[in-house]
Amino acid sequence: MEKRIIVVGASSGIGRGLAEVYAKAGWRVGVTGRRKELLIAFKAKYPKNVFWSDFDVAKDDVEEKLTGLTNELGGLDLLVISAGVGYQNPALETAKELETVQTDVVGFLKVALWAFDYFKTHNGGHLAGISSIAGIRGLDICPSYSASKGFEAILLESLRRKSYQEQLGISVTTIIPGFVDTAMGQSKQAFWRASVEEASRQIYAELEKKRDKVYVTERWRYVAFFLKFVPDFLFKRVKM
Repeated sequence: MEKRIIVVGASSGIGRGLAEVYAKAGWRVGVTGRRKELLIAFKAKYPKNVFWSDFDVAKDDVEEKLTGLTNELGGLDLLVISAGVGYQNPALETAKELETVQTDVVGFLKVALWAFDYFKTHNGGHLAGISSIAGIRGLDICPSYSASKGFEAILLESLRRKSYQEQLGISVTTIIPGFVDTAMGQSKQAFWRASVEEASRQIYAELEKKRDKVYVTERWRYVAFFLKFVPDFLFKRVKM
């Protein structure tokens, strides 16, 4: 039986890269995003096993759209949340911060809860979400993005505990990229930048093992350790 995945936020970036890996591996792949033309183009590359639905996770029809796409796939084994926006916003423009929260917090939450409920009622499954190394500590150049990525990581950890405590059979994976060669990864301070292809292949391999946490690439685990434990009086002095 073919396995089935939905990648939420597959128009570009890591989401698009992941969808490509799974499509080549023979999975039935559902892709979502706001840019309909990119989803149609991706479907044209893999006409037999790719299905698409264009919607914005910040809107009210998320659950309806996900249910419809799942029905097209014939069920669901894995859902990956890759949808997100992020800005470097040193001027703290309110509109940019609010857009980030609506997509990366409210939208992420709606998708995660829908998926968790679906898997709970279907005797298990696998939920994964892409957070960021930026979510470990607050960053001055992107406050809401940093805070939203922290929210995503804690939400996924909470759902992972819930599944374990209630023996629901739902695997929950938190994906924590460092710098990846996407629109969000174009910082002057960027280092250890992975290509989208490299990041996608690693995530695919780690999701097959149903890891709790995946650092992309693995060396970012050491940066995360440093960020968690560096004292506040030092952290605020670090240039990023």
